[in-house]
Amino acid sequence: MPAYLAAQIAGSIIAVYLLQSLFGTAGHLGATIPGARFGDLKAFAIEIVLTTGLVNTILGTASGARNIGTNGSIAVAGYIIMAGLWASPISGASMNPVRSFAPDLFRGDFSTTWIYIAGPLCGALIGVLFEWILKGAPTAEGTIAAQGTIDIDAL
Repeated sequence: MPAYLAAQIAGSIIAVYLLQSLFGTAGHLGATIPGARFGDLKAFAIEIVLTTGLVNTILGTASGARNIGTNGSIAVAGYIIMAGLWASPISGASMNPVRSFAPDLFRGDFSTTWIYIAGPLCGALIGVLFEWILKGAPTAEGTIAAQGTIDIDAL
C-alpha cells in the first residue's frame, strides 16, 4: 500500500508538472474545482456519491472468478466515463484525493482541497459498508476465486 500511494503521488505530481510545462497555468493545471453554480457542499456530496458507486463497481467486479480482467476493467472504465460525463460540471468528478491534490499543490490554492479528500474517503467507506451488507464477510474461497487462480466452474 505505501508503494502504491507513493506511485500515485509521484505520478500526479509529474503529470501536473508536464501540464504546467506544456500549457502554463491554463485550465487551473487540471485541478478539480466545484462548478460555479453548485458550490462546495454540493460538490462534496457528489464526490461522496461518485466514489461510493466507483468502490461498489470495483468490489462488485473483483469478487467473482468471471469478473476479473477484461470484464472488470470494462465495468470500472464505463462507470468512470459515465460519472465524468454527468458530474464534471458539478464537482469535476475526481473520485481520487491524489488526483486533486497535486494540481492544488502546484497552484498553491487549497481552498477546495477538503472536498476532494474528505468526499472520496467518505464515499469509499460507504462503498465498503454496502459491499459488507450485500455480500457479508469475505471468505477464503471468494478471495481465491477473485484472484482468478482457480476455475470456479470446475468446483
